[in-house]
Order: sequence, then C-alpha cells, then structure tokens
Amino acid sequence: MNADDAGRAYPVRLPGEGEGHQVPGPAERVAVDFEGPGAGVEELTWGQWSLWEAMTRHGSWMPLGGAKRLEAGVSVQDVAEELRYLVSRNPSMRTRLRFGPESAPRQELFGAGTVFLEVHDVAEDAEPDGTAAAVEAHYRHTPFDFADDWPVRMGVVRRHGELTHMVVVMCHLVTDAAGARVMLREVEARTTAPPEGMQQLEQARWQRSEAGRRQGGRALRYHEKLLTALAPQNAPGASDPRSPRYWTAEFRSRALRPAAGALARRTGATASTVLTALHAISLARVTGAHPVVMRPLVGNRFRPGLAEVVCMLTQPGLCVLDVADTTVDDAVGRVRRSVLSAYKYGYYDPRQLADLVDRVARERGPGFSVSCMFNDRRDESAAAPAAGPLTREQLRAARERSGFRWADRTDKPSERMFLTVEDEPDGILLRFAADTHHFPPALFEALLRGIENLAVRAALDPAATTGVTSTGKGR
Repeated sequence: MNADDAGRAYPVRLPGEGEGHQVPGPAERVAVDFEGPGAGVEELTWGQWSLWEAMTRHGSWMPLGGAKRLEAGVSVQDVAEELRYLVSRNPSMRTRLRFGPESAPRQELFGAGTVFLEVHDVAEDAEPDGTAAAVEAHYRHTPFDFADDWPVRMGVVRRHGELTHMVVVMCHLVTDAAGARVMLREVEARTTAPPEGMQQLEQARWQRSEAGRRQGGRALRYHEKLLTALAPQNAPGASDPRSPRYWTAEFRSRALRPAAGALARRTGATASTVLTALHAISLARVTGAHPVVMRPLVGNRFRPGLAEVVCMLTQPGLCVLDVADTTVDDAVGRVRRSVLSAYKYGYYDPRQLADLVDRVARERGPGFSVSCMFNDRRDESAAAPAAGPLTREQLRAARERSGFRWADRTDKPSERMFLTVEDEPDGILLRFAADTHHFPPALFEALLRGIENLAVRAALDPAATTGVTSTGKGR
C-alpha cells in the first residue's frame, strides 16, 4: 500500500455485525437539527487510518454502544436535546467520508445538518427490554454508508406513552474508549466550554507538517529496527484448524484484579503493564513461541492537545517481549521498558508501516506475523484503592468464582490473536479471539487461566518465575 493509495478501490458501505436479528417495527422519526464550528475537508488522521484499515480488512464498520434504561419522566424532547448536544459539540459525530474514483477517502466535517431520533413503541405482547435489544441489534446489523450516514444512530423505546430505554450505536470512527469516557462525562455535565484539544482536521494538518513528519519518521525507524530483527518463523501454525475459522472465548476472573494490583504496587508498573506481561508469559508457555511479539493498542492521549478529544486516536504499538529465564517481577520490568517505547512510537502513518510490514513479511516467509493484539479498555484512573495485603485464602476464594466460556465463532476475518481486557463490577473480563488456523482451540482456556494463575502465584511470591526458557517451550 503506497502513501497515495492511488487506484485502490475503497468500500463506501460496510456490513454490520451479522444477520438473523429481529427487525423492530416502524419507528417515529424526530428530526434533530445540529450546528457546530469547524467545517472543512481534510485527509484522514493517523488514528482514523489505523481503524479504517482494520474495518475494511474485517469487513465491518465496528459499531459501538448499547441500550440503557431511562429514569422515569424523561421525554422524547429531552433525548433529542441530548442528541443535538452530542452531535453539535463533537466534530467526529458530524463527519462523513468522501470517496473519489482514484484516491483515498477523505473526511468532511459539516457545520450543520439534521440527524434523526427514532421512537420505537413496544408491541402489546412484548417487553421493553426485548424491544431495546431488538433496536440495538437492528442498529448494529444494518450496513453503514460512510458517505451518506451520520456516524451515530440513536433511538428510544416507549411503552404506554413513557420512555423506558435509550439506544445509542456509533461507528468506531467517532471515538476510541478514552474519548467515549470524555464524551459521557461532558454530556452528563452538559459542559458548555469549547471542546479542548486538537480536533480531527487540525490533527490531519499537523501530521503533514514538518513536526508530524519527524514524529512519523522516528516511529517508522523504530518499527523497522524491531521488525528486521525478528526471526523468520515467528508464529506457530495450528494442528486443529476449524470452521468457522475465528473463535472467541471469555474468561471472567475475580482474582486477577487484586493480584495484578499487588504486582503493580510491588514493581512500580501500571496494572495494564502487568497484564501485558502476564499475557506474554502465558502465551509463551502455551505456544513455545519466544520472544513474544505483541501489539498493545496505544491511546496516544498523553500527547500535547489530545487528552480530551472525542475522536479515534488509538493505534497499535509494537513490542518484542523477552520473558524467559527470569522472575515474573523482572519480566514485568522488562515489559514495562518495551511498552514505554511502544507508546513513544505508537503515533505514526499506518500506510507507511503497512508497506514496511509487507516488505519484512515477504523477506521472512509465511510464518511471519505481527498480529497479536492487546487492548486494555479499562480506565485505570478509576481503579479502587488497595484493600490491604492479599492472603492465599482470599485469592483462592476469588479464583473459585472465575469462569471460562466459549463465545462467538465466525468466518469474518479478524486478527490472529486479540486479547481485550474489560472491567466488570466484581472482576476483570478477558475476551480472547483467535484464528484457529494459527492458534488451536485447545489452548484458549489454558492461555486465559494461565494469566490468572501467574498473577496469583506472583502476587503471593515475589520470587515466582515465569516458567519460560529461552531454549524452548515454557515449563
């Protein structure tokens, strides 16, 4: 893929998450006019390009959002005003893409327009929860037109004249997880001060500037140094390929949060870095592949002017992690140094990196892969304070409440491996998706339980080793 992408055909419309959902009945549509500053046309930003490449490769517009119950007395006009506020305030919500016959897509920010709020009445024999779920599924599964659709779909559920639920589903190009937290905080407070930070059009202009080109050049040199040093055979194939090809499993752990927190306090690393290290160790133990090549998703909000922007800033970083012949504590320290470098250089032009990866892959052969993704979606700033020293009995009791289950199976293309970390009220959810042609189903549960087992063992014993050797499979 060259820098201009000239001559490449780009999809204007992408499918939703699947078929077979229940389509809700006809809805009343309420027109909501919006107006905001900053109209114009620009190139996509690096964050937008990173996501656009993933969306087109996966064949999905990656919808985000869900349904929530409304308090009694909320009116259609109240929700319409919330929608107006969101779209007027956040440029990413009033942005569409422009497509030319022989050029890459560009973004167009509109200064005014009209979006619609849908009102869905509950059928006589139905329940509001089921209707809200059907509306959400409809929004997610309906294909998305990047040129003609506004990137937010909002509806309410009404029963006997009273609103019961609000449903919001957005295209992932609107924001990443950190930006969504900013958006939710501002809509709750109805902030009226101008939005902070460098918005999307300004980001695109900066990335073309001399300072932006220097940042991109440094990042490309960092990635080239790591990629060209990798061994030719980096990812083992699977002995048990399945159809559907891509499987997902979930592991809910009650012990991982306190154990990882104890490790973080002892090592001085963040809990996210600890989880990255535990994932790398467990992966090396179950596959025998070492060092572990991982791509943590970098939020990039520590950069000047980007902390409070509601937009897509996240890009995959790159780490080569050595976790062999050492303790878990020391492995966390090694991973911490690698992750900091990945963060430093995790802001780059994805098209240039794609060219580099393609070149190295041709040189290394079919076993080469840099498609082991790690996405910690938790808000570490909201972490609860430690409750005191952990005991073996506390962790044992917590582990007894952990559980593994299989989730989705699909033939829609995805990454070779992708671990997502989510907070839950009483624990942590690990959601692991993998290509069974490269990662056998028999290893899913061992990988996820291994992360928890390592965390518990190391939390109780500072001398606990990783169990990974530099000469072969972990023991």
